[in-house]
Amino acid sequence: MIQSKKEQFRENLEKRHSAAKFFYFLLLICLLIGFFTLSVLIIDLAIEGGPWLRSQLFTNYHSRKPEEAGMKSAIFGSLINLGLTGLFSFPLGVGAAIYLEEYAPKNKLTSFINININNLAGVPSIVYGMLGLVVFGRMFGLFAPDSWLVQLLNLPVGKGALGGLQFNLFNIPWLEIRLPFGRTILAGGLTMTMLILPVVIIASREAIRSVPNSIRDAAYALGATKWQMISTQVLPIAFPGILTGIILSLSRAIGETAPLIIMGAFTYVPFLPESLWDQFTVMPIQIYNWITLPQAEYRVHLAAAGIIVLLAVLLSLNAIAVFLRKKFEIHWS
Repeated sequence: MIQSKKEQFRENLEKRHSAAKFFYFLLLICLLIGFFTLSVLIIDLAIEGGPWLRSQLFTNYHSRKPEEAGMKSAIFGSLINLGLTGLFSFPLGVGAAIYLEEYAPKNKLTSFINININNLAGVPSIVYGMLGLVVFGRMFGLFAPDSWLVQLLNLPVGKGALGGLQFNLFNIPWLEIRLPFGRTILAGGLTMTMLILPVVIIASREAIRSVPNSIRDAAYALGATKWQMISTQVLPIAFPGILTGIILSLSRAIGETAPLIIMGAFTYVPFLPESLWDQFTVMPIQIYNWITLPQAEYRVHLAAAGIIVLLAVLLSLNAIAVFLRKKFEIHWS
């Protein structure tokens, strides 16, 4: 009886080892296929776009002549849009994560919020584009000439279907406010903030949750308040993980095209944005515009060169994330 159980256990163990080896080789093959495909694509991009990585690509705007065409406005537009997205998403995401992890009570409302945050992280990006267009670009039509709000308050809105209200905050010239935001770089930054905010919240919560409770108890034992414990102990330890999550989320945002196309970003902008109310374009939209053109110089060579620049920015962001994580990481002895 005992001998038969031992033999059965050995057979089951051998089957598990065989299944583990099978799945190991299957996953290895999938990895090699993906790596091979990516390598082929990168090599093809380098062959087609490498010779077109000239100074004109960074100093010129889009032109009818391929040899003079560049993506200066797209590069600056992407960087400004990325900066605005980080400026908005960092305090909102980290603040929401701190509240949900350290302050929020464990009840049905909190569980409902957690479920919705996780679901929002998987929503297609084009949905955020439509939401950004309605909320920020048009503001639900509240400032149209025939809206109930304009008629009720007798607001001096502009003409056109969207109307619009323009004023200076505190009568300071450079604090100009326009409602709705329209097809401006501010609306684009807010739209991309909505896109990455759920991911930032989830990453920040995981980083805060990874801090041992003994750190919190020790801070309380020394007489620290809750906020003192969070600001001086929890956040410095969780900061590398929070920063990594934010930078990786920004890496996703810089490569998105669909939300900004829906939002109203332009394919041709022959100037650099000088304020938050200027029109803008970004690198993915510029690349998309070149791919749709019939000339091979645009469709193949310039598009490949633009993709190389975009990949370089993405890899730089990922390298910064790895560097900052290593720099601020706290090692436990």
